[in-house]
Amino acid sequence: MLNPGYTTLSKVVIEQIPPGPHARDLASLLVDVAAVTKAISAAVRKGPLLGLSGLTGSENAQGEAQKKLDVLSDEMFTRGIEWSGLVGALASEEMDEVRMVAGRGRLALVYDPLDGSSNLDVNVAVGSIFSVLELPEGATGPEAVLQPGSRQVAAGYAIYGPSTELVLTVGRGTHGFTLDREIGNYVLTAPDMRIPAGTSEYAINSSNRRFWEPPVTRYVDECKAGREGPRGRDFNMRWVASLVADVHRIMVRGGVYLYPRDQRDAYREGRLRLMYEGSPMAFLMEQAGGLASTGRGPIMDVEPRALHQRVPVIIGSREEVERLERYHREYDCGEDKPYSSPLFAERSLFINT
Repeated sequence: MLNPGYTTLSKVVIEQIPPGPHARDLASLLVDVAAVTKAISAAVRKGPLLGLSGLTGSENAQGEAQKKLDVLSDEMFTRGIEWSGLVGALASEEMDEVRMVAGRGRLALVYDPLDGSSNLDVNVAVGSIFSVLELPEGATGPEAVLQPGSRQVAAGYAIYGPSTELVLTVGRGTHGFTLDREIGNYVLTAPDMRIPAGTSEYAINSSNRRFWEPPVTRYVDECKAGREGPRGRDFNMRWVASLVADVHRIMVRGGVYLYPRDQRDAYREGRLRLMYEGSPMAFLMEQAGGLASTGRGPIMDVEPRALHQRVPVIIGSREEVERLERYHREYDCGEDKPYSSPLFAERSLFINT
């Protein structure tokens, strides 16, 4: 059992990483990633003071601020990691292709440098998400990075809110750290995070309701029916529209997050990126006792075909994710049945084309 307090991230990483040929490099890489997130945190905190918000009066100033800080964060990752010789490949949501790095490095870092950046202009928490993979022996091309989430050796995210926190797993539980700016280090504050198995809270973008598949509509309608409905209890709906913020809330107090596939052509494969968002968040969730699913199978088992591949994401408390998986199975088999409730006399099903 890890002890919170002035236990630093470096110490936890050294103690937690399983033995292996790349264990020392992985520990060093995670310390470097933590240093990058400190720099990004400072940039996010100073946003308007850096000239990155709409102080010029330009109609597009806020959009340009978001773009500039996205690019700046990506450059911070590249500069902070590439020089170390620890990685053989870098892949970012901001890059069109995998960046192969010459040298002895046998690790790959895959990351979203600033997730949720569209929320910067309203001062909502944003974050960075990252995943670490081992490059197969003899692999020299970009295809070496296309590995399922089950092969991750580490994953984490930093959230830049009232405090800067970093949540990390190396396959031995999920642990939370808070940046102590006075000592300039991440300190362990949430060891062995555990997500409650059940919940009365869900997060989904309800504006997309008309495009949802019937299993998702069924689940949300049951939650909305409250204690008079089939679930027999009231639910709260939360939606920040910042993946890191929504996931962090679930990590702290439970819940379920849904960004499912829907009927629109652009989102039939899902909305979130498998490599930068789905897989690392799935690893963290499952190490904290939760589940992560596409609705039709574990996210961690999805074989990536492309660097920017999208995937449906349903993650959070185990009982709710299992229920959603059951609703998808019943729908796919034609076994789902309408239900009765005082608020929703009949659930409409629309054709899944």
